[in-house]
Amino acid sequence: MPIESWRGGDVDIAVIGAGAAGVGTARQLQVLRPDLSIVLLEASDRVGGRARTIHPFGADGAAVDLGCGWLHGASTNPWTKITEEIGLTVDRTPAPWSDGGRQLERGDPATKAAAAAVGEFFERVDAYEGVADADLSTMLVPGAPWNERIYAVGAFMTGAELPKSSVIDLGRYDPGPGPDWRVRQGYGTLVASYGLPVPTILGAEVSRIDHSGGDHIVLSTSKGELKAKAVVVAVSTNVLAAERVAFWPPLPEKIEAASRLPLGLANKLFIRVSEPGMFPEDTHVMGSRQDRRTGAYQLRPFGAPVIEAYFAGDLALDLERQGMEAAFDFSVEQLKRVFGSDVGAKLSPLVMSSWASEPFVGGSYSYATPGASDLRGVLAAPCNDRLFFAGEACSQTRYSTAHGAYESGVVAAEAVAKAL
Repeated sequence: MPIESWRGGDVDIAVIGAGAAGVGTARQLQVLRPDLSIVLLEASDRVGGRARTIHPFGADGAAVDLGCGWLHGASTNPWTKITEEIGLTVDRTPAPWSDGGRQLERGDPATKAAAAAVGEFFERVDAYEGVADADLSTMLVPGAPWNERIYAVGAFMTGAELPKSSVIDLGRYDPGPGPDWRVRQGYGTLVASYGLPVPTILGAEVSRIDHSGGDHIVLSTSKGELKAKAVVVAVSTNVLAAERVAFWPPLPEKIEAASRLPLGLANKLFIRVSEPGMFPEDTHVMGSRQDRRTGAYQLRPFGAPVIEAYFAGDLALDLERQGMEAAFDFSVEQLKRVFGSDVGAKLSPLVMSSWASEPFVGGSYSYATPGASDLRGVLAAPCNDRLFFAGEACSQTRYSTAHGAYESGVVAAEAVAKAL
């Protein structure tokens, strides 16, 4: 649908970006202000953003999430209730890192020692009371035997290497109480389904936001020009930092905040298993005990004939650049440690995410560089009661999560509803 066909190119509210934040904003606005016209503009060809579900075994086969996959803090996560309201299924199988979760080597003494060291690291982060911020590598005990494992887990958490990430920011991270569950049909399916009631224009890349007018904002898009009384910007920090969207008048404080809250990287490789019975169902194992450059492997999630390999930080970027075959070869070598040298004959590459290369995203989830944690508030602040911002990077405590993105969208929607 071209922009011009949308009510003559005018709308009350335009939301830019159809990820969890944008969809959450639009749906909340439909509730708060049903009298206002709303349109959701998405540069790509789908709704969901960094939530993306595919069905590599056909429409009736297992759903796999190339992006976010866990309902973190599920008991208070708003997506849990939404999942059930729209008729999807919350799977309450305990996450592998929780009590009752299935970790293949949970009882191994080395695994226990590594887990204890990781726990102590995060206790030091939470207890940090320095006047100035620091990077996460300063929280390591020099020469401690499990520092490489901590490097690996830190990358899984932030999508970046420890020296790049803020201690204060990670200390503030709180996804909420409760277990971590999943959506059986996929998190991407959840976000896309929730967005169905919202008028949406796909393939509408916004290149310029002119907010110089007193009573309206003019959006220049790949499908024409649109005027709106209010605009909510819900795009990734990497898109903002690269100035893929130009603001007039300029908003240098937003660009600076986005550049210091960049997206880390986490990618998934799904590996087809020809003999599923040789792998325990819904079980987790680390690829390496001692190397920070390791994958984490979810064996047969939901019983599907796949292994989900998870890579983060510099390793994820290197493997993305090298391609799926390289990521597969890396994974096979790691899985041989647990399942023996012949395991490769039972495996083949299926599909892999490449979030750093996604043109309208540029990464996975935000982390704060040292000293930048408070910039999340700067990024989220409205401009002149006409221009608003949402996204996981705007959340002080639930950044990097789809429910942090959703909640930031609710905050933005409430501000828009009040302003108009």
